[in-house]
Amino acid sequence: MRLRFFPLFLLFVLFMVSVKAQDSKPDREFHLEATMLGYFAKDGSRNPTLKAKKGETVRITITNGEIMTHDVAMEKLGIKSETIFDKGLSTSITFVAVEDDTYYCTVPGHRAAGMVGDFRLLREGETEEIPGGMLPVKDGQPLNFNFETGDLSNWTAEGEAFRNPLVKADPSPLHGEEGPIFFEGKNFLSSGGLKNYTLTGTLTSDPFEVTAPFAAFRVSGGALVDTRVELVLAESQKVIFESTGQGRATLQPVVADLTPFLGQQIQIKVIDNETGISQIPYIKDDQWAHINFDDFRFYPTRPNFPNELDKEDIIVLPPLDPVLNAGLSGEAAAAAMTPPPGFKVTLAAAEPDIVRPISFTIDARNRLWVVEGHTYPEPAPEGQGRDRILIFEDTDGDGTLDSRKVFAEGLNLVSGIEVGMGGVWLGAAPYLLFIPIDYATDKPAGPAQKLLDGWGTQDTHEVLNNLRWGPDGWLYGTHGVFTHSNVGKPGAPDADRTKINAGVWRYHPTRHEFEVFAEGSSNPWGIDFNSYGHSFITVCVIPHLYYVVQGARYQRQAGKHFNPYTFDDIKTIGDHVHWLGDRGPHAGNFRSAAAGGGHAHAGAMIYLGGEKWPEEYRNAIFMNNINGARLNIDLLEKSGSGYIGRHHEDFMAMNDSWSQWLNFKYDASGSVFAIDWYDKNQCHSPNPDVHDKTLGRIFKISHESDVFVKENLYEASDLELAYYQTHDNEWYARQSRMILQERGGNRKSQKALKAILSDDPDVAHQLRALWTLHAMSAMSEKEMHSLLSNSNEYLRSWAIQLLAESKSVSDLTLAKFTDMAKADSSPMVRLYLASALLRLDASQRWEVLAALSQHAEDAVDHNLPLMLWYALEPLTDLDAKRALVLAENAKIPLLLEYTWQKLGEKNVSESSELSHAHH
Repeated sequence: MRLRFFPLFLLFVLFMVSVKAQDSKPDREFHLEATMLGYFAKDGSRNPTLKAKKGETVRITITNGEIMTHDVAMEKLGIKSETIFDKGLSTSITFVAVEDDTYYCTVPGHRAAGMVGDFRLLREGETEEIPGGMLPVKDGQPLNFNFETGDLSNWTAEGEAFRNPLVKADPSPLHGEEGPIFFEGKNFLSSGGLKNYTLTGTLTSDPFEVTAPFAAFRVSGGALVDTRVELVLAESQKVIFESTGQGRATLQPVVADLTPFLGQQIQIKVIDNETGISQIPYIKDDQWAHINFDDFRFYPTRPNFPNELDKEDIIVLPPLDPVLNAGLSGEAAAAAMTPPPGFKVTLAAAEPDIVRPISFTIDARNRLWVVEGHTYPEPAPEGQGRDRILIFEDTDGDGTLDSRKVFAEGLNLVSGIEVGMGGVWLGAAPYLLFIPIDYATDKPAGPAQKLLDGWGTQDTHEVLNNLRWGPDGWLYGTHGVFTHSNVGKPGAPDADRTKINAGVWRYHPTRHEFEVFAEGSSNPWGIDFNSYGHSFITVCVIPHLYYVVQGARYQRQAGKHFNPYTFDDIKTIGDHVHWLGDRGPHAGNFRSAAAGGGHAHAGAMIYLGGEKWPEEYRNAIFMNNINGARLNIDLLEKSGSGYIGRHHEDFMAMNDSWSQWLNFKYDASGSVFAIDWYDKNQCHSPNPDVHDKTLGRIFKISHESDVFVKENLYEASDLELAYYQTHDNEWYARQSRMILQERGGNRKSQKALKAILSDDPDVAHQLRALWTLHAMSAMSEKEMHSLLSNSNEYLRSWAIQLLAESKSVSDLTLAKFTDMAKADSSPMVRLYLASALLRLDASQRWEVLAALSQHAEDAVDHNLPLMLWYALEPLTDLDAKRALVLAENAKIPLLLEYTWQKLGEKNVSESSELSHAHH
């Protein structure tokens, strides 16, 4: 490989050119408005190609069009403007034009969102002429398609929008400060502008003959399906061309190729069927619910306008979803839902018995433990919290939670709950709490214990949440990206704490160890495990689904990974998103029912509640779509070392805009309970007065074959609990595993579990037995070694993870890992090996990593290349030359690329020396 280092002399020359340019009066100036949609010129063109003669001094000035961070930079010149934050602020760069280049925004994610354009040197003799055109003619007279007559002659209007549509001024009185409009002649047409956007109607031209192969007209206004201009065949009304606005006021030309329709009669339709009225109380109306139009002309050849509106630059949004219901009673809300055939939804509890349910779990007696989050969104002073924990139970099987007890009150900002191992575990920032249970009275057996502190509260809907027992005996939870935590035992110094600001964490209930399991994502508010113990999270804003591997780093909504040499992170496994349009996730809210409802998700349930529900739901992940008020389903399809999340038809719609299901879990009968934070406000606000303080519901989803059971697994013997690992309902397996972990088990139960592990034909049962034995500390290293050669990849994988749990392995185990890295045919096993390396001291990684890097087939795997990089990266500090040799010999190209990138960032001269040494 040859490394190409940028010559220092050329860097010096470019630097001096840039300095000279900054001190010179520019020969050409370009003024652009910067928004997340792109850079816009005054004539409306998005990311226009900027042109100058070679040697000219050029200044590019950007003005922030929104409250967002923006800048502008030149890619080849390597210069960048200051960063601007507030709307209306400006900044600029000045330089000498020496070659074609690219201008772009350096803020992470903004270039990918579309803030990038071309800078080009003018060629000799090149001009930028604006072409002329001709108005269509009928009966020898030009048609009034530029509105210079001052009226609507040659047009027929329907609806209110076109009663008085002609505008003569620029800036337009209908558009206020938005603009300029840049219309031709004396008038242009608008269906209402920003001022009268609620008006609707259609304007249709007289029929006319297509007499030239090309046509163009100017358009602006809403980039909405129902604000558009159509060209239609006069006889059949078939649409042959259409264009919406672009979400701006400035008129821009669009070009239509009418060659196939020469000699035929067509009509123009200017359509505004969009009122822009928001049906959600806290979402503003869309003032761009209008269309502007002017100057339709024919052209003998294709015209090339410098500010032509490219269809690819128009990001069209669908119409608003209809709001069928809002503010229903609990009974009416259940009746409004539309589950699949064979299912029913019943109201299990409602206000005033339950208010603001923010988290819940189901215990080994099949009872619901529900947190009422009265303190949210503002943490109360210490000792003044208002949250409480309620215990609900259906005692007679009628679907109603007729038994209600108060377990604890006076809690503060509780956001997650789990029950087991002798008590209640609570996420209550800044603490992880444990409250021992007196099972005789269902009351606390002592005061709350602060196990961990340092959990952040900067954003109180992104705190630690969704506690759930993992298959390996650890307590798992999730954490959002805009809250910054530094977690440790109370009183621990900073050196003994762990930072987290997005990701999945876990805590061991008996060893009292805390660690970040994986980092990244956005605001995950749901985690669950499939039959094979693989964890998945559902998130908001960014793509919604991730397969979570221990030690991995995932796409972030914002901010940077703690390790600056991460370079890239693992992306979603979803092959789809649940929002429509290309303006980003938020723009699709309340318009995306056809795709799943929107970007915001809460809850995660991988259904394993038995065999009574249809097979299509088993091992599928359910998540609630907050904005869409519906239960989404993704199918988890094995692919490479991980999974692909395939879109499945939504399980059901709630048909109620106030519905906000936060989580849902199956019980001993296989039915599902769901908590509903019922509120007209669907978004977090730090203002407590925005949120309703009186509502809350619990619903139950049942299949017609579900049979109610009363259960209390605490009364079961250890042997009975062991055999529950083969139950078809995972609820029994999980609850019995937790109880056995608490009890420690006995010889009979351990023997039964080991028999299941060795002899059961169902690998899911074998895995359950393995996890339970591990949680009970009943597996020796020798027994774990035997699983490393098992024929099943899931058992081999889990043996690797459990052997590495203590963050150190024996020499024999490490040797076996090396052999597996060389020869194991399963990409999943290789992923678990890479994951295990991240837990080991860097000095122990060399041989396993070198072997893993030889699998060329993993170069395009979704997870493995980056996981191998995360394992290799610290080795460059340990022995840079040896790490470079490993990367050069690797069959995963990314390893060498990132190794050089890190070495170059740390020490360019050292990279140069290494380059000479190895080439």
